[in-house]
Amino acid sequence: MALKEKHDGSFIAKNLLAGGVAGMLSKTTVAPLDRIKILLQAHNKHHEQHGVVRGIRHIIHHESFLALYKGNGAQMVRIFPYAATQFTSFELFKKYFNGVFGATSHWDKFLAGAAAGVTAVTLTYPLDTIRARLAFQVAGEHLYTGIVHTAMSIFKQEGGLRALYRGFLPTVMGMVPYAGFSFYCFEYFKFGCMKYAPGITCQPCTRNTGGLVLTIPAKLLCGGFAGAVAQSISYPLDVTRRRMQLAMMSPHTKHYAVSMVRTVRLIHQEHGVRKGLYRGMSINYMRAIPMVAVSFSTYELCKQLLQLDTGLKLG
Repeated sequence: MALKEKHDGSFIAKNLLAGGVAGMLSKTTVAPLDRIKILLQAHNKHHEQHGVVRGIRHIIHHESFLALYKGNGAQMVRIFPYAATQFTSFELFKKYFNGVFGATSHWDKFLAGAAAGVTAVTLTYPLDTIRARLAFQVAGEHLYTGIVHTAMSIFKQEGGLRALYRGFLPTVMGMVPYAGFSFYCFEYFKFGCMKYAPGITCQPCTRNTGGLVLTIPAKLLCGGFAGAVAQSISYPLDVTRRRMQLAMMSPHTKHYAVSMVRTVRLIHQEHGVRKGLYRGMSINYMRAIPMVAVSFSTYELCKQLLQLDTGLKLG
């Protein structure tokens, strides 16, 4: 028999915990690829000619193995509240938007996901800027010594709170399709597995709505496909965000900090589409697919452990 869940304090607390743990685990899994992506996106002078493998080798040889995780401390400080807020907001928005596009439509999940993503990124964006600055540094050229020092330096030297939110507009514009399609695709693929292939993708679970729960491989598969679709659509705005966040670290790149439209135009003019707006896309697939797969899978597993419903209505 399915649980009748109440969206009370206990429900919210459990979802916050599940979401935070999922975010931390998924980001730590791909932290080395995340750092390489930032270095490639912003055209770091030491990695102009590097691909993924050469970039990783260069960091290990010239810095250290642990340097692959540079900026991950700030990432963990950011990602727990970010992922906790995003997943919990999605659950609440999903209930609010339920049936808006009709009883059989999944587009309410897109709307709920987009709203959840915007909510989470608005609350935690300064920490993302700090993490990007720390990850962009290379050995011997450090401007910042840690999270607090980075935050204070940006705040005092670059224009206060506005500087910490530099690149926020392209982030929000990219977040709408990214978070929207991530949640939409995961829920859609999850529904397809439960409805059309329960014998190979599900196990019985009387506690859940629909009486089924996805197996771990099915969770990973649904999450991976969702990540691939979402990243393909939103990636150019992610590149734009990074260039704006990192613009003030060098006199040669300050012109990227003016506005979102100007930044997109400059990237296109100087580097084109493939080597500019989609630079680092291959590594982004390598990191985004496992990251989203681990994120959704961990979230669902944590919900199961916390006795929350992970099923779907299949009628």
